[in-house]
Amino acid sequence: MSFTFKQVTWREKRKELKQVREKVFVYEYHIPIDIEFDNCDLNCQHLLGIDHQGNSIATARINNQGEIGRVAVLQAYRTNEFYNLIFQQIALCVKQLGADELSFNCNLIEKDKFTQCGYAARGNVFMEAGIPRQRLACPLSRFDPKPFTLVH
Repeated sequence: MSFTFKQVTWREKRKELKQVREKVFVYEYHIPIDIEFDNCDLNCQHLLGIDHQGNSIATARINNQGEIGRVAVLQAYRTNEFYNLIFQQIALCVKQLGADELSFNCNLIEKDKFTQCGYAARGNVFMEAGIPRQRLACPLSRFDPKPFTLVH
């Protein structure tokens, strides 16, 4: 399978970004649509994965502080190789935005695998879409894409 990643804005590629995120988070993971799509989309950089036929297959959202989220990958592309590639692209985007660290809201049941890879907790546990989460972060210089899969 061949694919490419493009940095885009919400205004440029809203339809394509929304299509992938709805399939993954709203329909597959049952995240309420009003939580999935928020005002942050307008102020973030987005990564769009596109297959060799021009179909949208993956998304990611990155803000200026290096917080990542809304990493949605269509089921047919959920391989370790694909996740490593998309998260390498995310790290490049974070670096281009000038952030020194990468952070994300981790599903609490996955926290241990990230802390074992050098990620540190930031703040308290909170609920989002009925899921307990905690913000984790690591310096961009030590970023390791291996433990990542979907990130809401």
